[in-house]
Amino acid sequence: MLKSELAGASTAERLSVPRSLVPGRRRGVWGDRLYQAAVRAAVLVFVVVVLGIAALLVYAARPALAAFGWRFLVTADWDPVAEHFGALPFVYGTLASALLGMLIAVPLGVGTAIYLAELAPFWIRPPVAFLVELLAAIPSVVYGLWGIFVLAPLLRSWVQPGLARGLGFLPLFQGTPYGVGMLAAGIILAIMVVPFIVAVSREVLLAVPTQQREAALALGATRWETTRLAVLRYARSGLLGAILLGLGRALGETMAVTMVIGNRPEIALSLFAPGYTMASVIANEFTEATSDLYLAALIEIGLLLFVVTVAVNALARLLVWSVGGAVKEVRE
Repeated sequence: MLKSELAGASTAERLSVPRSLVPGRRRGVWGDRLYQAAVRAAVLVFVVVVLGIAALLVYAARPALAAFGWRFLVTADWDPVAEHFGALPFVYGTLASALLGMLIAVPLGVGTAIYLAELAPFWIRPPVAFLVELLAAIPSVVYGLWGIFVLAPLLRSWVQPGLARGLGFLPLFQGTPYGVGMLAAGIILAIMVVPFIVAVSREVLLAVPTQQREAALALGATRWETTRLAVLRYARSGLLGAILLGLGRALGETMAVTMVIGNRPEIALSLFAPGYTMASVIANEFTEATSDLYLAALIEIGLLLFVVTVAVNALARLLVWSVGGAVKEVRE
């Protein structure tokens, strides 16, 4: 009886009905409140975990923070015997290898995403996307083994000598072709980062409203002009977010880079020279830290890496969410 009366009532009359008389209302309210409480608790747990990790790293790195201060970031000396520590070679190696990997991965990743989202035939999109994203499931140690036994000999015997002959007048391509080094690390990182850039960029491009494409085509634009002007321009902040997500992945990679970068704490302009990254020095020397100051220096490097990766990933997420918010506003 009540349901039939509510169905025939106007909106104002429905709103005047007490909530307690609406069937299922009380159960729905309690269910919503329970769900909201569970979600808030889960979010709070993650926030507490992140803040706890940061606080623990700061506490454990106190001896190094007190002994070196800001000089730790600009000092290139790393001598565990004399307990002189500086993180500059590791910061340089991390940034150089990550940027080199991004220079290779960004054109490949964004180009593949554009092809899969806009230009490829529909029947080929799912299998190609699956194969590209499957690269992300390969363990990093497998990439490292492939880099040692396949990539490094190829670079040492063919690629680096060829680059030295053709571009040897540049400091980037001078020196002994070891095979392992900054160039090998950059290539490994590029291969590992491409699936992340492709996956996020493809989702961003697919989120662009269809009206954008239809409007450009109606004005006489070609397929590529539609993609370039209507789609890429609309999704540029999301694509930048995808690139930054890939950069965050490259900055924190450990095993594969450790196996091919050479692990030598020096700053060299040549891409053929060995290097060191923040993640690699922690993985290699953490078990060898025999003094409190040595251990604190490694933990301070971990703190620096933690701050950089969290900041880069947070910025990337904000950019990707901005595209989602813009799409929602257009649809509404």
